[in-house]
Formats: sequence, structure tokens, C-alpha cells
Amino acid sequence: MTPAVADRLDAHRHSVDDAARLAPPAPDAPRIVIILPRGEAIRNFVHTGAIDDVARRADLSLVTVLPNDGYRRSFEQRAHRVLELHSAGTRWIVRIHRELLDMAHGRWLWSEAARERWRLRDLEASTPSARVKRAVKKLACRPFANQTGLAMLSAAERAASRCFRASDEYLRLFRELKPNLVFNGSHVHSPNAIQAVEAAQWLGIPTAAFVFSWDNLTSQGRILPPYDHYLVWNAALRDQLLAIYPSIDPERVRVTGTPQFDCHFRPEFHWTREEFCRRVGADPARPIVLYTTGMANHMPGEPRLVEDIAAMLRAMTDLGPPQLMVRVYPKDRTGRFEAIKRACPDVLFPAIPWDEAWLTPAVQDSFLLPNMLRHAAVGVNVASTVSLELCMFDRPVINVAYNPEGVDRAVVDYANYYRFDHYRPVVDSGSVILARSPADMRERLRDALTTAGPSLACGRRFLASMFGDTLDGRCAERVADTLLALSTAGRG
Repeated sequence: MTPAVADRLDAHRHSVDDAARLAPPAPDAPRIVIILPRGEAIRNFVHTGAIDDVARRADLSLVTVLPNDGYRRSFEQRAHRVLELHSAGTRWIVRIHRELLDMAHGRWLWSEAARERWRLRDLEASTPSARVKRAVKKLACRPFANQTGLAMLSAAERAASRCFRASDEYLRLFRELKPNLVFNGSHVHSPNAIQAVEAAQWLGIPTAAFVFSWDNLTSQGRILPPYDHYLVWNAALRDQLLAIYPSIDPERVRVTGTPQFDCHFRPEFHWTREEFCRRVGADPARPIVLYTTGMANHMPGEPRLVEDIAAMLRAMTDLGPPQLMVRVYPKDRTGRFEAIKRACPDVLFPAIPWDEAWLTPAVQDSFLLPNMLRHAAVGVNVASTVSLELCMFDRPVINVAYNPEGVDRAVVDYANYYRFDHYRPVVDSGSVILARSPADMRERLRDALTTAGPSLACGRRFLASMFGDTLDGRCAERVADTLLALSTAGRG
């Protein structure tokens, strides 16, 4: 990151020099442990300044993955102590309990995403022995696919996890630190954090988790382990959490918004069009169509989609022609777009600044992504969270609802993604435009590039209903305030 870019970071965040002068905590300050189990949690709570805010008011310990020594040095300047998060491993009997619980939960929930995951696991069982194992697991979980059975399995999993724990490392650590609260920054990325969270619970220390994304409750299986408190994106996610887990006290679920969108609403992260185009090699005079790719296993054939859309745009000479910019899904390490980069030099593929270790967004991406969205004329994707982000910038969104040529619908059906529980309300609201064939895509692109269309107003209304007043760039502050409140609750 250049000094000029670094200077534009929000004044809410400490500079390196200021952070180096982090004062020792007051003797009576609450003691908080924040666990960062994956790179996206680093983005949400470090790059946004949330941990700086906590450290100013509490005795903060970070238990975190460390992508490299640079991150360690940065963390050490922002927290009172930094410890590397280690996975303690899981014994086979615990793994069996967790797999059975997760399968029973999915079979009971039976959301569209759970059905799709069930179908894919059936397809993956391609040998006779694998099919027998799969059948046995399905039979074993079925009696527990109800609220009573899930409660029984959950209790058994908790007991097995404690009795057959692989390490006492975090028990020793928390006995020494005596935290008032242990917070996991991403419940869905928690396999390497489970042992630490469990240790806190065994010692009677309150625990909290951030429900990482809007699809997690219906798409990502059972929350393990259960927590004392939850921080969520919005009221709808809170209600969904309470419906799926009726034992949770509603008072223990706090709506904070998600810090990952804060950079979209903080002007210090915005570049002028000229600056943005200079950085990515685009022509500021021509409209930009932004295609954001998905996971390779969920969206096979996307390179063909990119080629087809590039050809459609080249033919729109009366409109510029528009430029196609592709943001490759940062976790996609398959290299499947390399051939297009060579064959189509007019298609823009900006480098996405994520570190491969722990899939960690670099702070530069907090500048790049908002400006990709801000300066795009139209966005195209397959049922992505980016659709919401495009609506935040009042940009039309086209969703691909047809399979690329050569992708068998019996294996993957793109149209099915729009029936998933978390995404269906977006479609029903009219906030996105579904393209159901290549010809439809061509027409939808031209319409979106030439007329505003009703989807923009629908997108504004949908965002207001989904997020309320949390799209204000201050979610990191609310998270920090919530953690401080939870850590001091019950103290005399």
C-alpha cells in the first residue's frame, strides 16, 4: 500500500505510530478475548478499526490466525497481547458426533441449500463402498431430524467434545487471562476455533459469535458450538436464528450490522473515476460492466459466460462499447480464467489483493472493491452477496439464471440458486434482473446500460427493509460497543 493510500484510512482507525503507543489497560478494564479464525474476520474487525475501539476501552487479547509476520506486527500494535490460533485437532468419536448432528440438522431444516448439499453428497458417493457409508449415515441421522432429536445430539456432541478433547491449551490460557468475554469473529469459520470457544464455556466464561453472512443459517449447517450471545447483520437474520434455534434467548441476539460493508459508506475509501480507471487500466469514458465470479465447484463453466458476455459487449459499439471487468472470486485458486486473460486482452482482470494464507483480504481491497462497485454501470453475477453491494451503490444487477454451454443441469442448475432461502427475497423484491438465456442476457445488458429501470428503486426499498439504518459505515463501532456491554454485564 502506498503512503498516499495509507493516509486516506479513516481517522477512526489508529495509525501504526498511534497504535504503537497503545496504553496499558486500566486495572478495572474488562478483559476481552477476540478470536479471528479466518482472513475475512481480520477484514471485518481489524481493517475496520473495531479492535482498535475495543482496545482503547478494554484489556484486549487477540487469538488469531497469522497469515504472515506483517500481520503479527500490526496486531501487536493494536492489542495488548497476541496469540496465534492453533487447531487442536478432533478425535474420531467427536467428528462422528458432529457429522451426525450436522446431517440431522440439515435434514430437519431442509432448506433449498440443505437439499442441494444433500444431493451433492449423494453424487459424491460414487463407489459402492461410499454409497453404503452414505446410506448408513442417512439412516442414522433420520431419527434425530427433529427438535427433540437435535437437542439430544447436541448434548451428546457437547459431552463427547469435553470428554475426548485433544488439548488443554486453551483451558490453561483462559485460566491465566480470566476474560470476561470470548468473542469468535466468524462462527462459520470456526473449526479451528472450536477448542478455544469450548474451553471458555467449560470455565463458565461467556461466549459470543458473529454470524458471518446472511446465508449461513440456511446454507452452512449447524452452529457449533452453541454460544451465549450472537451478533447478526439485521433483524431478519435475528428472527431466523431464533426460529431455527428456539432455545436461544432473544435478548442474547444483538443486531449490529456487518462491518464488511463499512468501507462502502466511508468516503475516505472512495476514489474518483479517473483515479480508479488509472489503477485498473480502464477507459473512464466508457461504461464498465462488472462481472463477479463465484466458487468454481458451484459455478462451473463461468469462463464460458465471461467470454460470451465480452462478445456481447464488443458488439454494442453504439454504447462505447462497454468494458467488461471481471472480479475473480478471491478464494478461487483454480486458475480457470487464465486462458481468457490471454485470449481476451480487452477484458479487465484487476488483481484482487488477498493473501493466500488463511484467505485474508488485504486492506487494499477495502479500497478496490467499493470503487469497482461505485464506478460500474452494471453488475452481473450468479446469486452473489455482491448483488446487495451493487444495490448499495444504486447500480442495476443482472443475475445469470441459465447454465453455460456444456454444463449439465443434472449436475448443477444455475437457476436453482435463486430459490435458495436467503436469496429468494432479493429476486421477489425486483431488486435484481434474471437473465434466463444468452439472448435474454444480451437484451438485459443493453436495457441496463441505457435505462435506469425499476430495479433500482426496488433495490433501495429492499436494502431499507433488510438493513434498516445499519448501512452507515459504523457497524464496527456497534460491534465494539456491544462487546464492551457484554463484557461488563453483571459486573458489580
